[in-house]
Amino acid sequence: MDDSYKTIESIAEGYITERKSKFISYIFPVETEDEVKNILDEYRKKYYNARHVCWAYMIGEAYEEYRSNDDGEPSGTAGRPILGQINSFELTNVLILVVRYFGGTLLGTGGLIKAYKEAAADAIKNATIVEKTINDQFTLKFEYRLLNEVMRVLNQYEESKWTQNFTESCEMEISICQSQSQELVKTLSSIYGVSVINSENQVME
Repeated sequence: MDDSYKTIESIAEGYITERKSKFISYIFPVETEDEVKNILDEYRKKYYNARHVCWAYMIGEAYEEYRSNDDGEPSGTAGRPILGQINSFELTNVLILVVRYFGGTLLGTGGLIKAYKEAAADAIKNATIVEKTINDQFTLKFEYRLLNEVMRVLNQYEESKWTQNFTESCEMEISICQSQSQELVKTLSSIYGVSVINSENQVME
């Protein structure tokens, strides 16, 4: 099971020129369409005097939600090459926008595709790419007498992380990568007296 994805750590910027046209590119970490909309609104205002602000984004751990926009450039010459670079670097949860200041010379279809592709690539090159895991979360409930046995199991899974709330009994919030989740749940559930509960408050087995 592939339970990881690549994204970026923080905003990065790129820049190229093509026949006196200036292309300023930015890449942003995003997780929702609302974030995308807010960033686009902000940068359209910031670069109100630019000829075009073209963009593309990919959202979702399964790379399932994406859009691109040419912002007045000939169809397929801006947004699609930007999205192509996102796909080429296998990134998700990112927005790339490219601001163009026209330099007086028409670049043609091929020249535009090349320029937007290179501008997007330059922003990616200047970003810190990170790999993140897709995790499952669940809750453990058990009595104190079982604590040592539960900890012995958890310590066998290096990818597992947890927080604990011990009062009259023990309660732990567990997070673990999806590839190991099913096996861990099965092992913990086999300990008599341990309840494994999912986010919908259902007991898992």
